[in-house]
Amino acid sequence: MIKNCKKYIQFMHTSYSRFSSLKSKAYDVIDHHYDAVIVGAGGAGLRSALELSKNKYKVACISKLFPTRSHTVAAQGGINAALGNMTEDDWRWHAYDTIKGSDWLGDQNAIHYMCREA
Repeated sequence: MIKNCKKYIQFMHTSYSRFSSLKSKAYDVIDHHYDAVIVGAGGAGLRSALELSKNKYKVACISKLFPTRSHTVAAQGGINAALGNMTEDDWRWHAYDTIKGSDWLGDQNAIHYMCREA
């Protein structure tokens, strides 16, 4: 197992060295080093980046969109919960809206759990 890991590391180093030696005339290539790279700047991604940075980790958060247009912000109704504190409300209605919003493709057991416990 350790021999395989060493071979893999050597292979990756060789592959990286081959590409890192290429010079671009259009712009300078700058290497970045991070303890963690988070893909996605939605609520979970940004929360993870915040917590890691609080614990002194060097973090990069990569998103295909500007963070204010991430899926969490652009979601159909934002982040909701059936509270029942102003009008009659029920977690089942919240679950139905969530399942319908996912075009019936969401994990219905997970959606039921999330809505019931919200």
